[in-house]
Amino acid sequence: VHYVESGGGLVQPGGSLRLSCVASGFSFSGYGMSWYRQAPGKERELVARITSSGSSTYYVDSVKGRFTVSRDNAKNTVYLQMNSLKPEDTAVYYCRSTAPIGSWGQGTQVTVSS
Repeated sequence: VHYVESGGGLVQPGGSLRLSCVASGFSFSGYGMSWYRQAPGKERELVARITSSGSSTYYVDSVKGRFTVSRDNAKNTVYLQMNSLKPEDTAVYYCRSTAPIGSWGQGTQVTVSS
């Protein structure tokens, strides 16, 4: 099982980024997927979830209305569109199956700073 996250970078407050995560080694279309983040000195936290079909999503309160999770089962890929970014969104972002399979990927760094 592998998760490869990409799309992070340095962005100014109010900016946008789109993260991607390609998963392999399991039946992607049969699993819900989740995005997590870990800021320096803090615990890893759940950011968003999406069901296997993509029909239902969940967001932590701090990102509601700003982040959108989506998936393309044909490409074994889950996305996180992040708009109106704030400095407190700075973290390493990870994806993983909601019912956890395999180890964490390397993550992708998101830095929101002017």
